[in-house]
Order: sequence, then C-alpha cells, then structure tokens
Amino acid sequence: MLRLTRFSLLGWRPPAARIPAKNLGLRKAASGVSPSGSASPRALNIFDRDLKRKQKNWAARQPEPMKFDYLKDEVGSRIADRVYDIARNFPLALDVGCGRGYIAQHLNKETVGKFFQADIAENALKNTLEMEIPTVSVLADEEFLPFRENTFDLVVSSLSLHWVNDLPRALEQIHYVLKPDGVFIGAMFGGDTLYELRCSLQLAETEREGGFSPHVSPFTAVNDLGHLLGRAGFNTLTVDTDEIQVNYPGMFELMEDLQGMGESNCAWNRKALLHRDTMLAAAAVYGEMYRNEDGSIPATYQIYYMIGWKYHESQARPAERGSATVSFGELGKINNLMSQGKKSQ
Repeated sequence: MLRLTRFSLLGWRPPAARIPAKNLGLRKAASGVSPSGSASPRALNIFDRDLKRKQKNWAARQPEPMKFDYLKDEVGSRIADRVYDIARNFPLALDVGCGRGYIAQHLNKETVGKFFQADIAENALKNTLEMEIPTVSVLADEEFLPFRENTFDLVVSSLSLHWVNDLPRALEQIHYVLKPDGVFIGAMFGGDTLYELRCSLQLAETEREGGFSPHVSPFTAVNDLGHLLGRAGFNTLTVDTDEIQVNYPGMFELMEDLQGMGESNCAWNRKALLHRDTMLAAAAVYGEMYRNEDGSIPATYQIYYMIGWKYHESQARPAERGSATVSFGELGKINNLMSQGKKSQ
C-alpha cells in the first residue's frame, strides 16, 4: 500500500514531457454526449451525470488544477506501467474519461502512435497536460462512445468508470470499439474507498440528526468486476486491487481536495446540505478514530485495476475438456519421476 502526504503534494507537479502535445482540436460528436439525466433503460439511475459534468468542469477551471492531480497522476502512471508491460506497439489508442490526460502524459510515441482522449467535461479537454503523443480530444460520455466497431488497438480508463450509471453497458461499448486482440486496461475506485470519511459522517449525523444519508457514493465490489468484464465479452482477464493512503491536515482539507479533483458526490439520493455542527462533529470523530501520531488524518483510496482482451483466433486457448494425459493425482509423483529420470541418465 502506497502512503502519500498532502503537505508535500500540494505544490507538486509531474514533470512535463519534452515535446508539446499536438492537440488536433476538440470534437463533439452528436451521439457522444448523453442528454441531461439520460440513462440506458436497463440501468439504475444512481448518478446525476449532468452534475458530474459540471463538477469536473468546475475543477478544471481552477487557477491551479495541478494542485489536486496527485492521486489521478499516480494511478495514471500505474496504468501506463501496465501498458509498457505488454510487448507490442499500439498505433491507435483511446482514453475513456481522460480528465486532463493523466495516462497519456506517462506514455511515449514509440508505444502509442495516436491517442484519442474522451471525456464529458470540455474544460478538462481544453486544459490537458503536455505530452509527446499526437492527441485528438473528443467530448463524449463514457456510456455513449461515438466510435465505430474494431477501431482501437488499446483502450484505457483511469478513475472514471465508477461514476457511470450503466457499467455493463460502458464495458460493452469499450469491447465494441476494440479491434480483435485489442486490450482494455482500466482502474476505478473500489469498495473501501474513503471508509474513514464515510464512517465519521454517518456517526456524527446519526448522533446530531437522528439518522444519516449517504455522503460517499457507492462503489462496485471487486468480485463483481470480473463477472462484468466476462459478460461484456472480454477474455484472459486480470483483476487486482491496491490501496493508496493519503494523509491530510484534517477532514475539511480532504473534502476540499475531493472537490478539486471533481470527485464530489453526485448520487441522486445525496443530502443537499449538512448542518455546520454535524460537520464539526464529523471532523472531531474522524480525528478521534483515525488520527495519525503526527496529528494528520489518513484517507484510504482502494483502486481496482483490470485488464481484458478482445477475442482473436491467434490467442492462447484452454485445451478441450478431457484432453489431459496426466491426472491431478499423479502430480504428487512428479518429483520421484524426475529423480528416476536423472539417475537413468
């Protein structure tokens, strides 16, 4: 688990690439951005997508947006590391929910030839970080990707898919736009993210107001993620989890950073207002339950990383059932067989 401290991160900015990005313009596809409040008929309408767009646009308009980039930059670099682990080049790649380009800045043009960056927030696309890969910015919703089938060799997504109402549909669309033998590499917040903040708010609100409302959005469980990827058509799946713990001076600084990241709650059932005394009580509970020895408070971000491939006949496949020539019961004798073979030589 990686531990970071806000004190040293507030003024930190990742090093810029040597070659400026060749942004080829902001495109808005008519089918790429969903109508306000729209969702797939089969989807649960949990999140206000129009509010999330406004939150991300507001965050991107701040004078120093890089002050709040530390978490997304860290996860973006880890996704880039997974891209480099694959020994091939990707002529055409897509970043779904790119924000300000947290993945592309860590990749080079020897690995990715051209990058399409899609996001619902136009201000984020206008203020992307510098990178050496030629890019095209596309204003589009993660649930309504405006691309043709079999278009991209690589699709990535970092800390965006946890806000979609219809995650199965989003994964199916990613699978649809991938070429055969293309790969999807993504990351999203998972179940235990911000559990300290969630518990503190619930305890304080219950004590002060006689009940509580959800103030931290719901997250997907890790054991559901593999099933959703398989249902979308991906194979050769890899799903793993990691935790990043960031230390903050207090609860209000944590909430300020979440707002600056564009990660404020946008669930339809959120409570519009928290009373001042409830907030102060929550801050006190947070400090009492979780305070570090140096007086700071920790916030835990659980990250789910996923990798899935689109089927191609050249990929390795499991042998047919019943084709094995050795039973599991004989595996225990393998050491004896190997030692006998050495003696006979």
